[in-house]
Amino acid sequence: MTRAIFPGTFDPFTVGHASVVRRALTFIDEIVIGIGINENKNTHFPVDKRLKMIRDYYHDNPHVSVQAYDCLTIDFAKAIGANLIVRGIRTVKDFEYEETIADINRKLTGIETILLFTEPELTCVSSTTVRELLSFRKDISQFLPEGMKID
Repeated sequence: MTRAIFPGTFDPFTVGHASVVRRALTFIDEIVIGIGINENKNTHFPVDKRLKMIRDYYHDNPHVSVQAYDCLTIDFAKAIGANLIVRGIRTVKDFEYEETIADINRKLTGIETILLFTEPELTCVSSTTVRELLSFRKDISQFLPEGMKID
């Protein structure tokens, strides 16, 4: 069985993450979406609300679970028995950075990382842009995964 962690803060409106999860599930048995807890990071939603929104979105998919963690991603991956890390990327710059991190993770733990590009129409939209639109109370529904609502 292949169990993967998809780490990050994973705000409900993080652009492209749902497409990465959907595509990863075509060759991975189970994905744990890890909500990284960082007290110093300013987010629009507290951890409990993010967990609820993401769990609600994936509630009917038995191959996806959501957990919060406050340690290194590699430590969390080992703790839950993940044998893969899935990372979503939008740009070549993202790819170069994530490739370096993947190499470090592999050397430290032996856990492989799979890098998946988001869907092409989402590559030009950053999550920072979406967060800024949200802060000005603009409609961001076009950037959300189909069926996801922001409470």
